[in-house]
Amino acid sequence: MKWYVGFDWRDSTALEVFLRSLQKHSSINFGVVPLVERKLRRQGLYWRSYHVDGDGQMWDDRDGKPFSSDFSFTRFAVPILEADSDDLVIYSDPDILVRSDPAEMIEAIDRSMVVSCVHHDHAPPESDKMDGVRQTQYFRKNWSSLMVFRPSLCKNLTKYAINNRTGQYLHALLWAEDGQIGKIEEKWNWLEGWSDAGIDPAIVHFTRGTPDMTGHEDAAFAEEWRETMKTLPYYRAA
Repeated sequence: MKWYVGFDWRDSTALEVFLRSLQKHSSINFGVVPLVERKLRRQGLYWRSYHVDGDGQMWDDRDGKPFSSDFSFTRFAVPILEADSDDLVIYSDPDILVRSDPAEMIEAIDRSMVVSCVHHDHAPPESDKMDGVRQTQYFRKNWSSLMVFRPSLCKNLTKYAINNRTGQYLHALLWAEDGQIGKIEEKWNWLEGWSDAGIDPAIVHFTRGTPDMTGHEDAAFAEEWRETMKTLPYYRAA
């Protein structure tokens, strides 16, 4: 089974921690594919234009809105990369820690849905998030941070849509009818600093910043994240 994951050089350690935690807990042999923006551009699949202001903030030229990472839009290319397959495929942001077997999540997916995700009601109070980038508020925020696609049903995620439709259209999953968006339990995309502390997370999403970033050292499950980081082959204690 394929698991696509967002890639941004600023999240390289987070990506490695995710991979190690997935390896530890999953009973499924996932083929993990990082979504590298420059590779998608070379393939002619992704050409969305943007600019960077004097503060280092990226701005989308299509709708004039700020965005935070190299994978903000590339995630929506997953169904095309899977060539309209009927097999389920996962996308997630890289800043997550897997704590339970994802096979449980997959088993509960309704395969008649175009896409499934946690239906968050997320309105973060912070104006900034990781590395000081702007925190953008939008309808259905973080629904797209972990998605299980059935690519053959994602008819509206065309090359044109990925490169030209607004961030709101893409991230709010407006390319699927409301009744075609399946629900996943919140424990599978538990938002650190926002989700109910009474939930035992199967996947912790450090959406505000991973524990190796200044100001997020004491986040919930930070110690568990650091313990996973220490198992990486290149880890060196300070």
